[in-house]
Amino acid sequence: MCGIAGMCDFHQDFTATEDEKHRHLDTLIRMRRSIAHRGNDQSGEWLSVHAGLSHTRLSIRDIKNGIQPMVKDQYVIVYNGEIYNTDELTKKLKNRGYVFETTCDTEAILYAYMEYGCGCVKHLNGIFAFAIWDGHLQQLFLARDHAGVKPLFYTVRDGMLVFGSELKALFAHPAITPEVDLDSFRQIFGVGPARTQGCGVFKNVYEIPAGYYAVYNGDGLYPQKYWDIVSREHTDSYERTVEKVSYLVRDSIKRQMISDVPVCCFLSGGIDSSIVTAIAADVMERDGSRLNTFSFDFAGNDQYFQANSFQPERDRPYVDKILSHIDVHHTYLQCEEYELVNLLEEAVYAKDLPGMADVDASMLYFCRLVKRDNKVALTGECADEIFGGYPWFYREDLLQGEGFPWSKKMDVRECLLQDDLIKKLDLENYVHDQYEASIRKVPTLYGESAEDAKRREIAYLNIKWFMQTLLDRMDRTSMYSGLEARVPFADHRIIEYVFNVPWEMKRKDGVEKSLLRDALKDVLPEELLMRKKSPYPKTYDPKYEKLLKQKLMEILSRPDAPIHALVDVDKVHRFMEAPAEYGKPWFGQLMAAPQLLAYIFQINQWLERYQPKMSFV
Repeated sequence: MCGIAGMCDFHQDFTATEDEKHRHLDTLIRMRRSIAHRGNDQSGEWLSVHAGLSHTRLSIRDIKNGIQPMVKDQYVIVYNGEIYNTDELTKKLKNRGYVFETTCDTEAILYAYMEYGCGCVKHLNGIFAFAIWDGHLQQLFLARDHAGVKPLFYTVRDGMLVFGSELKALFAHPAITPEVDLDSFRQIFGVGPARTQGCGVFKNVYEIPAGYYAVYNGDGLYPQKYWDIVSREHTDSYERTVEKVSYLVRDSIKRQMISDVPVCCFLSGGIDSSIVTAIAADVMERDGSRLNTFSFDFAGNDQYFQANSFQPERDRPYVDKILSHIDVHHTYLQCEEYELVNLLEEAVYAKDLPGMADVDASMLYFCRLVKRDNKVALTGECADEIFGGYPWFYREDLLQGEGFPWSKKMDVRECLLQDDLIKKLDLENYVHDQYEASIRKVPTLYGESAEDAKRREIAYLNIKWFMQTLLDRMDRTSMYSGLEARVPFADHRIIEYVFNVPWEMKRKDGVEKSLLRDALKDVLPEELLMRKKSPYPKTYDPKYEKLLKQKLMEILSRPDAPIHALVDVDKVHRFMEAPAEYGKPWFGQLMAAPQLLAYIFQINQWLERYQPKMSFV
C-alpha cells in the first residue's frame, strides 16, 4: 500500500518560474510527508504546468521497479492499493501491443487507462485509489475501488483541486485550512463514527465514493458511478449457490495472497478469519512456507469479561482450538489498559476524525506490533455485512422500524450535549434524512415481498454504511504503521452475488451465515465452523474506565478545552457517576457507555489537534 496526494489548477502555472516550481514542489513534499506512515520505502513528486502528484510507497510488488509517480508518454500515475487480476490484465494489454518494463500493478493500471480511458476501472479487481494526469486530454482522473477499501479525499478551493489518501494531506497544503460547521457535528454526533458516503466531515471536504471515478478538467469536476449493487432475481439452487460462494471466497483469498513479501493473517477465532487463515495457510504450505497469524485481546479479560447478547463469549478459547487444526506460526497479542487509553488521541490523528474509541486505539496498537514481522495482512472483515451475520439482520426488535439498525438511540448520542446545541443540531431529523436518502437508493426487485424488501434494505445499508466504517477503521489503523490490510470478503464479485441470494439461503434452518458455513465446511472442523457470532473484542477491565474518566476530568478542568463549546459539564459528571452500561451499545455492538466517554475525549483531542474554524460558534 501507499499514500498519494496532489493538486490540479487550470488557472495557474505551477512551473511559471523557478521560485514557483520550488514552492509547489515543497507543497507536494509536505503533503507526502504528512502521510509517510502509509509507506516510507520510497517517495517521489512530479510537477507540470497544471498538475502536481506526490507518492509515498510501501513496497509490496516489484520492489525495485515499481517507483512512483510513474510516467508513460504524457500519462502520469500515483496509486495506492493492490490489483488482484494483474496477470490477466497484463496479458490482455500485451496482446494489444503494450510493452511492460515492470511486474507491478501500477504499470498495468496506467496502460489500462491509456487503452480503455475512464472505463479502465471496470477491468480492475482489487482495492485501489489512484490519480492519473492525462496530458493529452489535459485532465486529472481520480478513481476509487468498488467496495471503498482504499480512501481518497479531496476539496476544491478557488478553482484548485487538492486530493490525498488522508484528510491530513489536504491540510498540509497552505491554501487549505480546516473548518467545521453544524453539518460536521451532525455527522459526528448523529451518525458517527460512521460517515455519509462521500462526506469528509470538515466543511467543503469530500471523498470519492466507493465505486466512483471523477474527471477534473478546465470545466470543473465530474464524478461518475461505474459500479453499484444491482438487484436481480436469484435463480440458482441452494446447492449451486453454495458452490459459487465456495469458489468466489476461495478465489478471492488466493488472489490476495499475491505479494513479493510474506503475508500474515489476523485470526480472531471467529469463522470469518478462521476461513481466511485456513485457506491462506494451505496456499503457503504448498509453496513450502508457514503462515504467520496474530490474535488480539485485552489484559484482564480472562477475569473481567462480561457475556452479553452481542458478545456472548471470548475469542481466546477458539483461537486455541483452530491452532490445533492448522499449522501456523501464531502470536498472541495483548493490550494493557494504560496503553489503550494513551492511544485514544493517536487514533484520532491516524483517522483525522474521532472514531470507534478504544476499538480504533487497540487496532492501532495491534497493527503496530504485527508490522514488526509482516507488511501484508489478510483479515476476515466484511463477511457479516455481506452474509447477514449481525443481529439486526434477524432480530425482530432491531430489524423492524425505520432508522439505521446499528444506531437507533439518538437520546444516548446527545445526552451529554448542551441544550442549545441539541436544538441547533436537530439530530433526529438529520439522521432520518440520511436514512431516507439511502433507502431511496436501494435497488428494488419487482414482485418482492415486504419482508424480503426490508432485508434487502438492511443488506444495502450495511454495505454502504456499516461496512464502510469498518473498512475506514482498518485502513487507517493498519496504514498508520505501514501495514497493508487486505479484505478478501470485500471482493466486489462476492458482494454482487451474495446481495441477491434470498434470506432463507443465507440463514438456512435459522443458522446465521449458514451459506458461508456450508460453502466452506471442508475448511474448518464442526466445532469451529458452527461458532456463534462474536464481534471484535473490547476491554471489560474497570481500570480502563477509571483511567478514561481521569483523562476526561483533566480536560473538563481546563477552561480552554474546545469540548466546552459542545458538552454540558454537569451532564458529563452525572454520566460518569452512573453505572456503566456495557450491554446497551449506541453504535454497532461494541460502543456502550465507556465508549461514549472515550468518544467525547476523542472529539476534544480532534478539535485541539486540527484547530478548525468553528463557523457556527
